[in-house]
Amino acid sequence: MTSRHKFAIVAGCLTTLISGDASAQLSAYSCYDLWHERNAIYARRGYCFKTDRAISEFGVGCFPPYGRLTPQEAYRVREIQYWEAQSDCSE
Repeated sequence: MTSRHKFAIVAGCLTTLISGDASAQLSAYSCYDLWHERNAIYARRGYCFKTDRAISEFGVGCFPPYGRLTPQEAYRVREIQYWEAQSDCSE
């Protein structure tokens, strides 16, 4: 096994551990915290917010890349949405 393969295995294991820990942390978040965490990801990516609640929290946004997420960010948003559903959170 080459050192490149060993590195890939270690990196994959660390990612799994970190993701698992992050997901476990989300289970303890309040509905507000989940909402804020999810929308903060979009805010960093320039999403054009339309609701008064989001605009008052993050501003209007609307700058490139206009809310387009990286695969990692999209995964995190899906994780947050899962926990919002588990916690019976509503907008």
